[in-house]
Amino acid sequence: MTPGEHPDGELSDLNIRRALVAAISRADRERAGQLLDHWAARHGYAAAYKDLLEPALKRIGRGINSERFSLAQAYVAAKVAEDMLTKSAGLLAQNSEPKTVKGPVVLGNAEEDFHALGRRMVATMLRSSGWVVCDLGNDVPAAEFVDKAIEIGARVIGVSAMTMTTALNIKEIRRELDARGLSGRIQLAVGGAVFLVAEGLCDEVGGDGTAPDMLEAPHLFAELWARGERGEDAR
Repeated sequence: MTPGEHPDGELSDLNIRRALVAAISRADRERAGQLLDHWAARHGYAAAYKDLLEPALKRIGRGINSERFSLAQAYVAAKVAEDMLTKSAGLLAQNSEPKTVKGPVVLGNAEEDFHALGRRMVATMLRSSGWVVCDLGNDVPAAEFVDKAIEIGARVIGVSAMTMTTALNIKEIRRELDARGLSGRIQLAVGGAVFLVAEGLCDEVGGDGTAPDMLEAPHLFAELWARGERGEDAR
């Protein structure tokens, strides 16, 4: 029996966590998928994200900040994580009751922000919960968010930002909504790593709400959609 294995030959949870970080860092998609499946068989796919994938990404993020991982490795790690998340969200959807179609909603990264992984995670989770999502991608100008929301009849715009600098660009979306008399009717959901560490940032940039992680995104969007139907400006 190798270190970290149970008597039945299976890896312990701790060693699965370590192995996942190693697999993602060396771009071993097949092994990463096997580890995710192994964890999900024990604990379920929701736990696979919250207790396995999310901590692994945070650990890799710390490695990038300390320059133990290159930018190229960071890109590959993000793609591996996205593959894993898409699979887990898809399986969650298959194993759940049929969803009522909701939306549409608009998603995108704030202007000058190119960190796509978090936005794609949220889009995947929203779609698996029945939402129709229009994903505008990275580096989206404020007016484009609002124009698209009007065009498709969206009551919620979701904006992702990784850094404080790009998060502050969300203020321009709020100004667009205010200038067009749409605040309250179109709600502004904001998210990204910086919102988890900067207390009060959601209010500062004019957001109507934020969620602590992607698993809570469907609930947030449902709440904001209901506010939008009532024309409620809670700021």
